[in-house]
Amino acid sequence: MRWRFGAIMLGATTLLLAGSIAARASRDGPTAPADRWWAPGSNRTFPTQADYADTTGTLRVLLTGGPLATKGHPFFTPVGPNGRACVTCHQPADAMSLSAATATERWQATGGKDPLFAAYDGSNCPTLPQADRASHSLLLGYGLFRIQRPWPPRAAKGGAVTPDFDIEIARDPWGCNSGKYGPGAGNISVYRRPRPLANMKYLLAIGFAYDPKQGLPLALDPETGKPVSGNLMADGRASTLDAQMRDAAATHLELLEQMTPTDMARIVDFESRIYTAQQADRTGGAVDIAGAEGGPAKLANSQAGQLGSIGKPVWSEFEAWEKPAPGLGPARAAFRASVVRGAHVFRDKTFLITDSTGINAPIGFGNPVRNSCVFCHNMSQMGNDVAPGQVDLGTTNQPFADPMPWLPLFRITCRKAPHPFYGRVIYTSDPGYALTTGRCADVGKITLQSLRGLSARAPYFSNGVAKDLRAVVDFYDRRYTIGYTEQEKRDLVNLMSVL
Repeated sequence: MRWRFGAIMLGATTLLLAGSIAARASRDGPTAPADRWWAPGSNRTFPTQADYADTTGTLRVLLTGGPLATKGHPFFTPVGPNGRACVTCHQPADAMSLSAATATERWQATGGKDPLFAAYDGSNCPTLPQADRASHSLLLGYGLFRIQRPWPPRAAKGGAVTPDFDIEIARDPWGCNSGKYGPGAGNISVYRRPRPLANMKYLLAIGFAYDPKQGLPLALDPETGKPVSGNLMADGRASTLDAQMRDAAATHLELLEQMTPTDMARIVDFESRIYTAQQADRTGGAVDIAGAEGGPAKLANSQAGQLGSIGKPVWSEFEAWEKPAPGLGPARAAFRASVVRGAHVFRDKTFLITDSTGINAPIGFGNPVRNSCVFCHNMSQMGNDVAPGQVDLGTTNQPFADPMPWLPLFRITCRKAPHPFYGRVIYTSDPGYALTTGRCADVGKITLQSLRGLSARAPYFSNGVAKDLRAVVDFYDRRYTIGYTEQEKRDLVNLMSVL
């Protein structure tokens, strides 16, 4: 089959923009309320700056290098059979991801007819009655798309991978893993959030010459032979933007012709120029005043790939808020002080990290190891991992994962050595990185997410199980028995809301 260009979906993992509030004015002209949703083929001009109201304040989207006419541009043009384009699932108002709230708005506005709800991955399973809202409950409620992976896995160059574990279906609420979309037909269906397509220089930055989580050299791009960051997709199945585009075209859009090199280059150019971050909080005010250095302009003008312990400490851009500016009202002063405290909790409050592959094994940080949030979210300005970020935090594996009866449950049986922490049999709602490597030790590993634009893209984690930022903090508190105080939890939430 020949493939034709279509939408890019950066792996699934996280994430919120609620409400149908109007976008703010940009330097290139006002963005009207009706323009919040970027429909494929609308032929609008993408501005150099646009502000969108979200649940805690204002998200800003910057496009460096000047505005972009989107008519005929492959990121914005629907050329596949289902009417989607890349922008369908990477909306500017959702920090170049897609929130569950936006999906719900589109269902209500179109009666479920928007290309967003294409049967292949915009429904819980293509075999379900597509006109029924319940058939799209995972996208509407959790922002999840169906991700179909081959089983057994395929190597980057197309060869077969022999897995060292067996996979069985323990629960299949939508029937998608019991038929042609499941293991019996050479596939696995899992459900994930679309990763945000912005701030790409940080996701592509290489901070180490090797992968400290594996104790191995960095993976190489099979086409160029150059090292790659490993931080693009939730399960690491595509290591470059070109590979990710081909993966999206061959799966999410069922396209008919291959992308041209020119189209791919135009998409990469656009992706490389987009920066998103929170610009203002409705209580705390703008994040780039009173000495603070938040906002997407700072991202666009900063060096990527710096380890926070070597460069500027992670989230130190808010340190100036520790001392209230003259004339600041009590509510605004209290909020800014809370953000600064949250940054210190994020960096300085240590706890015992246990039974997490990618951290405690296989290379010997120790089990347990005492560290803080910056152990993994360590890149200055961005909060993603300087090293390739596949880690099992327990978000999909029992007994650590929250109950998720709406997702499939897989029984993994290791054929050789048992998993270092779970033993020979593992129950998981998403094997994660193991669907790429075929290794039992990788079950449940998910590429760590960036922390920018969070208020615009709930729910969180790759499976959307955390409905808001407080739920994220509560999960970590339970998972690692951290013992956050109520004040520390509020401070962390306030910090994450302005990133």
